[in-house]
Amino acid sequence: MEVRLDGRTAIITGASKGLGFAMAKEFAASGAHVAMLARTRDTLDEAVAAVSQGASGQAAGFVCDVARADEIRTAFDAVIQRFGKVDILINNAGISRAMPSEQITDDIWQEDLELKLFAAIRLSRLVWPGMKERKWGRIINVLNSGAKAPRANGAPTAVSRAAGMALMKVLSNEGAPHGILVNGMLVGLIDSDQHVRRHRREGANVSYDDFKAKMGAGVPLGRIGRPEEFAAMACLLCSDLGGFTTGTAINMDGGATPVV
Repeated sequence: MEVRLDGRTAIITGASKGLGFAMAKEFAASGAHVAMLARTRDTLDEAVAAVSQGASGQAAGFVCDVARADEIRTAFDAVIQRFGKVDILINNAGISRAMPSEQITDDIWQEDLELKLFAAIRLSRLVWPGMKERKWGRIINVLNSGAKAPRANGAPTAVSRAAGMALMKVLSNEGAPHGILVNGMLVGLIDSDQHVRRHRREGANVSYDDFKAKMGAGVPLGRIGRPEEFAAMACLLCSDLGGFTTGTAINMDGGATPVV
């Protein structure tokens, strides 16, 4: 089975690194034109060049801080000017924050919600009319396993991601009559830049492979996930082969989340 996205255009936020980069690479290799959004020009340019190598779809970078409504609008207009339409939206940008609730200030709450919730709301609102008119669209909210199974000291991320899951469900019900499918993908332990940074902080005298092995020991599959595995699932959901899946929050966690 070959999953293809020929003729589709996708916006992927947080696309210069980690899961966003892996999805951009998979989508472009599958024939989609990919608008890659990220905050830093140099890193973004390097990512676009890497995604473009051998891809059958085009990739273009758009500098955008999705926590800012004005920058979202500017980037969206630039994407439309470049590619003419948006068929797929991947709301991926975000950072992992977890701390005791008594330490979370109003500013931290606001920053987290702007980045992880309001960015998805604003981008979904912008792409919606075109998808509705064409009777075809795909939106994926990249969330966190804490959205289903929040833990102590798991805020603010668990709260903003749970809100993102509720947004996904609302939009899936509104979009279904118009061929717009909306799903969530909940990230568990998957190899990413945040784990590389954590290894630098905590992994003295331990190789990164051994560090990952220790992290994955508590996962039922016995390992942490690979970005390519996450990207492949996203690509399937955004293809015509994923045409009967909507309103679903899929655990991408190797079986670790105690909630289905």
